[in-house]
Amino acid sequence: MKVTTRALAVLSLVVSAGAVSIVAAATDAEDHAADEIRKYRQMLEDGNPAELMEMKGEALWREARGPKGASLEACDLGLGPGVVAGAYAQLPRFFADTGRVQDTESRLVSCMVALQGVAPADATRDWYRPGSDLEALVTYVATQSKGMPIRVPVSHPEEARLLAAGGELFYRRSGPLDFSCATCHSQDQRRIRLQDLPNFQNPADARASMVTWPAYRVSQSAVWTMERRLIDCVRQMRWPEPAFGSEAIVALQVWLQHQGDGGALQSPGIKR
Repeated sequence: MKVTTRALAVLSLVVSAGAVSIVAAATDAEDHAADEIRKYRQMLEDGNPAELMEMKGEALWREARGPKGASLEACDLGLGPGVVAGAYAQLPRFFADTGRVQDTESRLVSCMVALQGVAPADATRDWYRPGSDLEALVTYVATQSKGMPIRVPVSHPEEARLLAAGGELFYRRSGPLDFSCATCHSQDQRRIRLQDLPNFQNPADARASMVTWPAYRVSQSAVWTMERRLIDCVRQMRWPEPAFGSEAIVALQVWLQHQGDGGALQSPGIKR
């Protein structure tokens, strides 16, 4: 059978229209699912499950524990012993007693070791499991900065060094997938698995994201801290997995918090 040029043109138009329809339908379905997730988040806002972790964290903060039978109420999170309000908004930062820049998790571990006599291995045991003590403590500390602006200090030489290192790590492509943090987080209006991906080169996007951590993850039924989020991102990029509290993860946090400078904290947030 002889196929005319006109018939081929018509067929091409039909196929193209069908492809466009399929793409449009898929996009509509994805947008609908994203809208439903947003509605679900709004429903949880007045009863965020993370509030249970906040309550647990406050109890752990005040409880006398460890070989020394002491609480964490004398822990210095950067604003003076026992001062929790506003501390999370200014972390990570340099601490003279440890001689390094620490994020909330690593600082809490230092306080558990120094004040309560807990062994470092015990302080970090099961840190990644839902409902862990560290997860609860970080959630409690973070909520005490709600409404306060992110103001991560970078004036100390070590803080400045980690700020620069964090920026380099954000853009560095590595691993078998040749990925970097910027691969997913340097363009506007990107999404993966129905989760919006903030563009951390855009200060407005960076602020909107950083003010919500730690966050309750609906898909995991658990609170995730920023350190846990970053370690999992590194794992998904197939990079060598960093140790808990590693300087690389702290450096990334310094850079990300600096990008989100000025954002008023709303943690704990709600994520997919």
